[in-house]
Amino acid sequence: AVVGFITFGANCYVHELASSQMPHSFAFRGTKEYSAQQVSYQLGFGQQNQRGVVNTMARRFLMPVADCEFTLMSLLDDLSRDAWPSTGSDRRPLRCTGTAISVALGLVEATHPQSSVRVTLVVGGPCNVGPGMVVGEELVETIRSHLDLQKDKPNARHTKGAIKFYTDLASRAVTCGFAIDIYACSLDQVGLFEMKVMSDKTGGCMVMSDSFSMSVFKESFRKMFDCDEAGYLQVGFNAHVDILTSSEIKCCGAVGGLSSTGKKRPNVSETEIGQGGTSQWVAGALDKKTTMAFYFEIGSQQPIAANKQGFLQFQTSYCHPSGRRRLRITTVSHRYASANMADITNGFDQEAAAVLVARYAVQRGETQEWVDRMLIRLVSKFADYRKDDTASFKLRAEFNMFPQLMYHLRRSHFLQTFGTSPDETAYYRTIILRENTLNSLVMIQPALLQYSFNEEVPQPVLLDTCSLKGDVILLMDDFFHVVIWRGEKIQAWYDSGYQDKEEFANFKALLQAPASDAKQILADRFPVPKFVQTNAGGSQARFVTSKVNPSTNGGGGTDATAVITDDVSLKAFMEHLIKLAVKS
Repeated sequence: AVVGFITFGANCYVHELASSQMPHSFAFRGTKEYSAQQVSYQLGFGQQNQRGVVNTMARRFLMPVADCEFTLMSLLDDLSRDAWPSTGSDRRPLRCTGTAISVALGLVEATHPQSSVRVTLVVGGPCNVGPGMVVGEELVETIRSHLDLQKDKPNARHTKGAIKFYTDLASRAVTCGFAIDIYACSLDQVGLFEMKVMSDKTGGCMVMSDSFSMSVFKESFRKMFDCDEAGYLQVGFNAHVDILTSSEIKCCGAVGGLSSTGKKRPNVSETEIGQGGTSQWVAGALDKKTTMAFYFEIGSQQPIAANKQGFLQFQTSYCHPSGRRRLRITTVSHRYASANMADITNGFDQEAAAVLVARYAVQRGETQEWVDRMLIRLVSKFADYRKDDTASFKLRAEFNMFPQLMYHLRRSHFLQTFGTSPDETAYYRTIILRENTLNSLVMIQPALLQYSFNEEVPQPVLLDTCSLKGDVILLMDDFFHVVIWRGEKIQAWYDSGYQDKEEFANFKALLQAPASDAKQILADRFPVPKFVQTNAGGSQARFVTSKVNPSTNGGGGTDATAVITDDVSLKAFMEHLIKLAVKS
């Protein structure tokens, strides 16, 4: 494996790694986009020879880590802000992020096409120079918000052009089978809303944090380079996914970190969902946790016999870090349901269905109203009830959790934009489109564990205001945050220092239990979540109070745990849903 190193500010610099005596770099103007031919010409090397071996000139910029470790570390240690041109305190530091990515792509396009390549962007601020810029240089111009985008205000004037530019870069990467990773660390927005298309189409990872000094960035970046027992990275590169189906099954598309190749077969549906219009997709990178959602429909106009089998085959090929090409084939078969839908009811997987609906809604940019209409249609069809009689309504066990999951989905940041920036929304939506079912469910409806003196082991409790009690500790996991919340009594005892006294060893153990479980979650997850410790009435208690169901039980009975919100409770939501479902 070889690495390259590019820095950027007002201009973009490709650094030579071959010489450690005197550092050399080649400068590219930050106001231009560069193709592979332009990059190779300016760096002084041409095309590959017949065997595809990069010539000696190109090896100055791409070298094995073992051969350039000292030079690379020296460059990292000597990194500093641009000395020229100088910007005043009323101006943003200049960043030609778009140019830097185009140069990086041009370098690997010219030297390693159709190889195992990751282009990793580490950025600490918005692009404000050249192609891909999302905001101006002066600080008086604020970066766009959701409201600015909706009303097409002047500070959102760069967004459309930036999205088109980054989409073109993503297409270049897809053509060569590369992945583009984005690590964005800043208290302000950096332009993830515009850049997310590069990660979405190539299968690259995306990590967002407040600072490079936080564990969210440090541990996530470190985990990217974890190796297996044989010393290989735990990732596959330049993957292709092909789908073969029975003649009556049509493929509508796929949602995840992949892109369509435009390869059409008779099993391609005219209805497109996500990356549609094809039966083959490409992803620049895959790992053992990568999840993709595929959507199908029955294309046959004729009735299908109830006992007939339908077949799907997934052919996934990828390049292993060892250099070998691997092919994995998965074939599944399912029996068609009878006309009365009884088989569908018995085999309904409400958790997987909730995740598929969430991905569909996020990818299509659907609203709460769409979720409500879909849910009313579903329960009207599969629930047992008498017309206009709400008391007779009964939902089978296979469906009873689905409305609750949809209730939390419609309140989540995946559909709601209030209180979040476009960058945050882009980050949340990108992650849910590629995580597995369990992790996606945690995003939709966070997990809540209760620790108290009354139980020896933590107990799962309702995600409800009634769980916010004064004498308990709660551990909430919403995938992006792991929060330890202490009730009023627990916090008062902690402030009094009881945990430091020998006679209160049980209290010390109670404090340590959620911290230990939180540490385990942080160690196992990628991207690493943000860790928060708070208490009832604390400023960061909002991470918990914004997620719980605002039931009518008085919010735990104290002012510190009361949740003031305009959202309806789950009880009111279900009552209204039942009323509309049984309406004739």
